[in-house]
Amino acid sequence: MHLRRRLGGENGNGSPVPNLLLAAKSNGAEVDRYQVLKKQLHRELISKLDLAALENLGEAERRAQVERVARRMLAETEIRLTRGDEEKLITELLHDTFDLGPITPLLLDEEISDILVNTHRQVYVERLGKLELTPVSFRDEAHLRLIIERIISRVGRRIDESTPLVDARLPDGSRVNAIIPPAALDGPILSIRRFRRSALAIDDLLRIGTLTPEIALFATGAIRARLNMLILGGTGSG
Repeated sequence: MHLRRRLGGENGNGSPVPNLLLAAKSNGAEVDRYQVLKKQLHRELISKLDLAALENLGEAERRAQVERVARRMLAETEIRLTRGDEEKLITELLHDTFDLGPITPLLLDEEISDILVNTHRQVYVERLGKLELTPVSFRDEAHLRLIIERIISRVGRRIDESTPLVDARLPDGSRVNAIIPPAALDGPILSIRRFRRSALAIDDLLRIGTLTPEIALFATGAIRARLNMLILGGTGSG
């Protein structure tokens, strides 16, 4: 069945099928039109792609081919998006297909040192030493589970009900911890601890409020005097 029919066109025998978006809204349900469209586009995209043929292409060629198919499918739908939403949707489809889904942009942000996925509904980050809630979320638990399995499989590990907790290290050195049910009671959770490519200087720590001027002066003197120091605190304190 084509995406047009799934979203409210015709079924195989020419009779109309319910529009999922309108039906859900008429029942008073809170429906995110954008997320529903993206989910159905992704399903249709997977069904249309020749995955075996894609394996023989380079990374850039694979992305280009998937983007062409996605744009053609989007043009065939009866739902019209703004140009900005259309580009956002295509980018997110590519992230879901090749990368780590909705957290991909967070991994590209050099200011972020921690990504904390607290079930599929909430994603926190530590940015410049401060924890903040992001607008990022996964479609559902299955979506988050898929991304977790993609991360773990890339480092030669597995995660399932018999091994519901996995610690791993990504090629860039980032530390990953993933927990799924039954060990995680409220659904899968994921944390990614990243390492800065360049170390913060004293001036940087003062600017972002990690150190007070007095502590910075004391630490500088202690380092110059080659004194032993013990730094205590939560994750990232050191």
